[in-house]
Amino acid sequence: MTVQGRIALVTGGSRGIGRAIVETLARNGAKVAFVYNSNSAAAEDVVQALAAEGHEAWAIQADVRSKPAADKVIADVVEKWGKVEILVNNAGIIRDGLLATMDVEQWQDVIDTNLTSVFNFCQAATRQMMSQRYGRIINMSSVAADVSNPGQANYAASKGGVEGFTRCVATELARRGITANAVAPGFIETDMTVAVVNAAGAEIKKKIPVRRLGRPDDISNAVLFFAADESSYVTGQVLKVDGGLTLGGM
Repeated sequence: MTVQGRIALVTGGSRGIGRAIVETLARNGAKVAFVYNSNSAAAEDVVQALAAEGHEAWAIQADVRSKPAADKVIADVVEKWGKVEILVNNAGIIRDGLLATMDVEQWQDVIDTNLTSVFNFCQAATRQMMSQRYGRIINMSSVAADVSNPGQANYAASKGGVEGFTRCVATELARRGITANAVAPGFIETDMTVAVVNAAGAEIKKKIPVRRLGRPDDISNAVLFFAADESSYVTGQVLKVDGGLTLGGM
């Protein structure tokens, strides 16, 4: 799989899965811009760590929920590097709460960050992808789109929306040389899942056929496949990277 010389943009790229995606794409030859929300120290650490290895990365602070912000990020990357060829929509949050007590802010924050941001960046990027007749779009879903978890109505809705959106985009853009796919992680060891893992780590592992939690690089390697030239005949797909969690076996 190669992304040598490609220009990539990753949202939510300063920590966890996002950082692993940035690192994997950069180490496989891409120039990578990534968006972060507020943790400038973490973002700079990614840039410096990759620079020390001889790879080029660029951190951009932006609110992914804002359409004007997304438009500007894409325009800035195009101005700096000439184009965007790979777009990875990874930014996401969790705001769990039971439906009966979930407030509007909990709902809207998750929908705007996890789903609306995908629309924002896809629309901004695909305009120039269409003109160059090449693009790879990878959107981050979750097994929560298929497996019901109490207290995650907002999260499940956002990820189900990502999958439906991805299929529609794939259909619309296929003739322009643009693919759109989604990756659906299971339980991955990151800052966002640490509370769940600490509370029920052993029980979670019993439900996973491979008997371990996923690592960020398990996801970034799947993203690399979808981002590479060699995946040109794969579009509109959702790849579950969950250790077999959703197979339903024991």
